Amino acid sequence: MKIFLDDERKTPEGWTRVYWPDEAILLLDAGGVTEISLDHDLGDDERGTGYDVILWLEEAVALRNFDPPRIFIHSANSSARQKMQAGIAAIRRLAGAGR
Repeated sequence: MKIFLDDERKTPEGWTRVYWPDEAILLLDAGGVTEISLDHDLGDDERGTGYDVILWLEEAVALRNFDPPRIFIHSANSSARQKMQAGIAAIRRLAGAGR
């Protein structure tokens, strides 16, 4: 399964659309996600951002040896994109260390 987290953009063909981080995390935790593409700003920061998914993935990899999917960022928020890319680099390091 490929997950597309976004509140506004058109969902690419073949991807499953979710609007909130908790929805993405439920699917990730259930297993079978091969790719995930994240937006940062989702219209209600109290409900979370794409970065919350990065944080969940990082913790799951570090503490549960979770096998992360391929992670993409499609956010237009440049500062958030940098923060998310740093999180992805940490996830890759952790995932590589556990293998």
